Amino acid sequence: MSKPAEKQEWFQVAEAFEASGLTQKEFSTQRGLRLSTLQSWVYRRRRQHPQKVPAVRLLPVEVSAIAPPPSPALLEVVLASGARLRFPGGADVDYVVRLVTALGG
Repeated sequence: MSKPAEKQEWFQVAEAFEASGLTQKEFSTQRGLRLSTLQSWVYRRRRQHPQKVPAVRLLPVEVSAIAPPPSPALLEVVLASGARLRFPGGADVDYVVRLVTALGG
């Protein structure tokens, strides 16, 4: 490729680089350009034609001081055999007694 001679030509080369999806090194190698020259013109183009940055959209947030409920306590029964039975904290005690008795605990 012949070397671009004018500022507008270099800006077009810089635009082509931006649209290429290649790295600066890959692009300069493909086009037969010095890497430092391409970098210089890409920098100049970016300074003169800054890209539009999409607006940041902020959403309202509400902070709550309420802590999550504590996990329910467990009731643990260890049988004479060494087996462990665990029940939720609100388990029916009569049921637990019947079960432990039935298991020979």
